[in-house]
Amino acid sequence: MRHLGLDRLDVVNLRLMGDVHAPRDGSLEAPFTALARLRDQGLIRHLGLSNVTASQIAEAQQIAPVVCVQNHYNLVHRSDDGLIDHLAAQGIAFVPFFPLGGFSPIQSDTLSDIARDVAATPLQVALAWLLARSRNLVLIPGTASLSHLRENCAASDMVLSADVRERLGTLAQT
Repeated sequence: MRHLGLDRLDVVNLRLMGDVHAPRDGSLEAPFTALARLRDQGLIRHLGLSNVTASQIAEAQQIAPVVCVQNHYNLVHRSDDGLIDHLAAQGIAFVPFFPLGGFSPIQSDTLSDIARDVAATPLQVALAWLLARSRNLVLIPGTASLSHLRENCAASDMVLSADVRERLGTLAQT
C-alpha cells in the first residue's frame, strides 16, 4: 500500500489456486479470515474471491461480505452459468477472467462468421454476448492499444438479435 500511495485498498480478491482455469474444493477459512481482519482494520474496503466454487463462496460469506467473484467464464466456457445467476440474485458482481480466449478452431470460425454477419469483430461479438448475459457481469478485457480499447468499448453499444444469440449459444457445445 505504501508503494501505491494508498491508505486503503478498495477491493482485494482472495484467489485460490486450483487448476489454471477451474476451482478446486477446499476450505478458504484461514486466508479469508485474515483478509476480513484487514478489512476490519480499515486497510481493505471490500473483499472478493477468485477461482472458487459455490460452496467456497458460501463459506466466505459466513466470515465477511463478498462483493465480487472472479472465475473463468466466456462465450464457450460456461460452467458458471448457474453461479452467475445465483450471485446476480444477491447483488454480487461476477468478473469473468479470460473472457476472450480459449476458443477451439471450430468455435473461432463460427464466431468469425457471426461477426461478419453483424459487421463487427469476433471479439466485439464475444464481449457483447457477455455484457448481455447478466447485469452483474463486469468485464475487464485487456488491451495494449487505443484502437483495441475503442473496439472493446464499441461492443457495449451492440444489441445482439435473438437469432445471433441462439447461434452463439451453440458454441459452448461445439
